[in-house]
Amino acid sequence: MPESFGKRARGDVNARKAAAREERRIARNKRREDRAAGLLAPGPPLAEPEDEVGTPPGERDTDG
Repeated sequence: MPESFGKRARGDVNARKAAAREERRIARNKRREDRAAGLLAPGPPLAEPEDEVGTPPGERDTDG
């Protein structure tokens, strides 16, 4: 049976979703405060570039 079957289950799912939204809101506000204080660099976090699998080093496109 899916989680959304029945009124009680829907209430539980909605409560979990609300709790997840609240956690995301708190984390987002903390990041904003940290950026304002200069603890974090502005903008989204940058991901490390991934290596191209199976391509010899001399044949990789390094122009970007």
